[in-house]
Amino acid sequence: MKLRVLIPALLACSTTGLAQEPAREGEIYAAHGTEPFWGLTFEDGKMVYSFDEERIEAARPRPTTTRNGVHVYRTPRMTVEISHEGRCNDGMSDYEYPDTVRIRFGRNRIGRALEGCGGGVLPPVTLADTGWAIVDIDGAQVGGEAYALQFDADGLHGRAGCNRFSGPYTQAGRALAPGAIRSTRMACGDEAGAHEAKVLRLLGGPIQIRYRGGVIMMLSGTRDGTDIRVTLRRL
Repeated sequence: MKLRVLIPALLACSTTGLAQEPAREGEIYAAHGTEPFWGLTFEDGKMVYSFDEERIEAARPRPTTTRNGVHVYRTPRMTVEISHEGRCNDGMSDYEYPDTVRIRFGRNRIGRALEGCGGGVLPPVTLADTGWAIVDIDGAQVGGEAYALQFDADGLHGRAGCNRFSGPYTQAGRALAPGAIRSTRMACGDEAGAHEAKVLRLLGGPIQIRYRGGVIMMLSGTRDGTDIRVTLRRL
């Protein structure tokens, strides 16, 4: 299992833009880093930094914005900089985030900053090299090792309740086109067999991809006038 640690910054930066300032009320903003592992939250008008047993808490000031669009939150104990420099990778997983976050400590605010990523997980650019747990098939909640879908260099492969299946696929943006799907032929129970039949029908034609946040994916298609929807959670 891959370690989903909250976050350092091996940063994938392509363009410089304006980071969206976290909302002042209600919304919780989180950032994370490694080397060392640390966390930062904005909540209830405060900035809270944590590392191991260390905790630094400061009132959240109004940010200043640099000409490069970086939001800077300055306090006597720490300074937080939030910028948007392209997709920020945590360096220990495949997850990517919208913001690059840097923290400096003390009044002088000099020296090497802690670097990490912030904001919600972004949807993957492509499905290649991603793994997913199937959690819902047409409204029926499912789970366990027998419900999974993986995309890699060899194509897609997985299980939807019973047999193992695999096949090629192509992707164009939010459109997924599976090729011929091969499946083992073990006898299945009624419920698992019904789940599997729906997923294999869905994989038999063009599929539309939608995301909710960066970790929930919904696949949908219409087969013989019937809509089929499968919801997956990213691993």
